[in-house]
Order: sequence, then C-alpha cells, then structure tokens
Amino acid sequence: MLSKKNRLIFLKLLSLFSVVRGYNILVILIAQYLASIFILAPHISFRAVVLDINLLVIVLASSTVIAGGYIINNFYDKEKDIINRPQKTMLDRLVSQQTKLVGYFVLNFIAVVMASYVSFKAVLFFSTYIFGIWLYSHKLKKTPFIGNVVAAMLAIAPFFTLSIYYKNFGTVIFVHASFLFLILVIRELMKDLGSLKGDMVQNYKTIPIVYGEGVSKILITILGVLSLIPVYLLISKYDIGFMNLYFYGSIVLLTMFLILLWFSKHKQHYVWLHNILKIIIVSGVFSIMLIDINIILDKLW
Repeated sequence: MLSKKNRLIFLKLLSLFSVVRGYNILVILIAQYLASIFILAPHISFRAVVLDINLLVIVLASSTVIAGGYIINNFYDKEKDIINRPQKTMLDRLVSQQTKLVGYFVLNFIAVVMASYVSFKAVLFFSTYIFGIWLYSHKLKKTPFIGNVVAAMLAIAPFFTLSIYYKNFGTVIFVHASFLFLILVIRELMKDLGSLKGDMVQNYKTIPIVYGEGVSKILITILGVLSLIPVYLLISKYDIGFMNLYFYGSIVLLTMFLILLWFSKHKQHYVWLHNILKIIIVSGVFSIMLIDINIILDKLW
C-alpha cells in the first residue's frame, strides 16, 4: 500500500502525464523514427539512423515542444474542458496552473537548447514552432477553419524538419503528408463537433457554432473524399510495399466513418467517430514498416 504522500505524488505525476498527453508524444516519437528509417532516409543503414545523435536531439526537441504545447493548450482551455471533459479535467487540475506555466517555459527552453546542438537553423525552426503553437492556443484555435488547418500543420511540422534534415523532398513524401494532413484536419473538425457545448460557453467561433453542424459534416465529407486522392496515388503510382494493405483498410474505415457521420447527432457518436480517426492515424504510424519488411533485417547490418 502506498502512503498518503506517495499516493499524492503518483497522482500528480499521472496528472502531468495526462496534461502533456504522454501517450501521444510517444506515438509521435516512434512515427518520427519510422518515417526516418523507411521513408526519408531509406539509403542509410538502420544502425546509422538509430545512432544518429542529431536525429535523436531533433526528435527529443520536437517531443519537448509538443509537450509544452499541450500544457499551454490545457492552460487556455481549462474552462472549456470542465464542460467537455470533466473527468480528465479533475485529474489535470491536480497540477496547479502556476506549475503548468513553469513547466511550459522550462520545456521550451530545453527544446531550444537541444536544437542549438544541431544548428542555428534548428534553433530558428523550433523557436518559430513554439511561437506558432502559442499563437494557435491563444488566438487562432477560436477562428473557424483557420484554427483547424493550423492545428493540422503544427501536427505535421516535426516531420517537415526531418525532411529538411535529410534533404529529402520527394513527391512520395508530399503525397504521404497530404493524406496525413487531410486526416488531421478532419480530426480537428470532429473535435469541434464533440466539444460544441464548451466552445459555445467560451465564445469560440468554430464552424459548428458559426455555420452549424450540417456545414461541418459537409466539409468533413469533402475532405474525406479528397483524402482518397493521395491514397489512390500511393497505391497505384508508388512502391509502398505491403503498406498498400493499410491504405485499403483506410478506405474501408473512411467510408464507414463518412456514412456514420451523417447519422450522428450526439457527443458520444462524435467520440466514436473520433476514435475511428485515431485508429487510422496510429495504425498508419506502425504500418510504415510494411513499406519494405526486408529492410528491417537488411538495415541491421
């Protein structure tokens, strides 16, 4: 049995993990390494990629900035989250607002210091990234559609810096990024549908509030159909190995998602739909290894 003091410490650590969404950061970290190994630097050995100190620093700096981003987003959304996510908010509030702010500044400072190890350009990139996250959390997220697009752009920014690092700007990377970007925008629009009550109380000008849920569903449907374009290109025009199985599965899930969307009316329905998008995103991360299964063995040598 844990003592009362140890139990409190454990709960606060759990609260901090919830605030920075540690599970999301872990998935992003894995995604960056898999993208580097199988997409961005397939010509470099597995061992060289994994042991690349500069890559490690970039990935850790990205994770640190993203953690800080979740903190500042949580700080600005505290009133809204009480309405939309009361149980999670109760856990998050075990860490004081002052502690969260201190953590935010410390994490961003650490990220910039780490970036300075790589290059001055990396410092500029991460400084701009930090400012972009703050601007989104403070102002842009309350703007219809622009906030959704900016959120998706910020989510794929860590992969953009890896593309710059490896000097790889191939069209296949752009097509992969296009699919991910569209799915992320759809996810952001779904989050707006699911948090309608809290957004209204906090005077957020999201698309469901300004134009109605019907317009949101039309926009999501259009983006869902558009996402099939990069899927078609990746399956038919590029050699992505067994990852094509993932994209065939994504077509099925997206079709099911869009059909269910038009029958959804309540918050719980939108939560289920949001979970379908999570499955597409997370499974997409690990399916990167299917591009070339042999590469896992070949790159060990």
